[in-house]
Amino acid sequence: MLDPQAHGLLKLMMEYGVPAVQTQTPQEARHAYLARKGFSQPDPLEVGCVQDHDLDLGQRRLKIREYRPSIKAESTRTDGKASMSGALLYFHGGGWTIGDLETHDVLCRSLCAGAGSPVFSVDYRLGPEVPFPGAFDDAVASFNWLKSCAQDPSFGVDPKRIALGGDSAGGNLAAAACIALKDASVRPCFQLLIYPATDMHCSLPSHAKNGKGFLLTKDAIEWFRGNYLPDPSMYDDWRASPLHAKSFEGLPPACVVLAGYDPLHDEGLAYANQLSQSGVPVKVINFERQIHGFITMGRILDEANTAVDVCVSVLKAAFQIQA
Repeated sequence: MLDPQAHGLLKLMMEYGVPAVQTQTPQEARHAYLARKGFSQPDPLEVGCVQDHDLDLGQRRLKIREYRPSIKAESTRTDGKASMSGALLYFHGGGWTIGDLETHDVLCRSLCAGAGSPVFSVDYRLGPEVPFPGAFDDAVASFNWLKSCAQDPSFGVDPKRIALGGDSAGGNLAAAACIALKDASVRPCFQLLIYPATDMHCSLPSHAKNGKGFLLTKDAIEWFRGNYLPDPSMYDDWRASPLHAKSFEGLPPACVVLAGYDPLHDEGLAYANQLSQSGVPVKVINFERQIHGFITMGRILDEANTAVDVCVSVLKAAFQIQA
């Protein structure tokens, strides 16, 4: 059964004639996605501080927003100084085409305040202006930047306790980056994958079952995919389709959050199963009544707030295990 609150949202969007994303230009879709924030997202939580970093990567620049918890939320040593903390590197959703630091500011604040750990949100490059593998390259570069910063003890982040996370397209980037970094001397300690896109073929049964009427549609997915990966010959590239990686052994533990009425449900579950079969510890949490994108909609969907609490809990556990 679809969550009554989600059903009400879908009905309201239909009554108001909210245009489908694929009928808009990328610029129009980005504006509309940000404009919906005030309607669907809860009030932002206070955190200790927020700071934007502008990275110069030679041929490109990359912005990363840093969230630090309040002093009360941070762990302290017996001498009263802040101890080394785990941190989450987060990639926003939006089909590699829409979304930015602002659309996911509330979620990142909630994860930071709840887990009591820093969160670093990545403003990776978007398609169609920068197609694949631009966003993937930015994901890997952002981890290497954060790892480098963490080598300085005054930064307060343990380089061995950096988790990667993201929702939808961001979950795709987190999963792919973990694969790219699995043999690094310092690698991610955990992956938080919220209804991740893992297979660019988009052929598993939930795409047909949930591909119409539940916010994210088959037509919208094709539009997003075309903006990011216009060449179908690249669908099997694991950097775009983590489910097609040759090996999953040695990847960090994961939590995969799914939504029952989501076209991406089956590929997220398939990815979790591949991890499990390769000996990677995995928690799968399925919100059976929910639609794709629900976790940022805590003002109108109660289960969104439950999902955020779940993510906070698994992050706390992951950072504690690695301490």
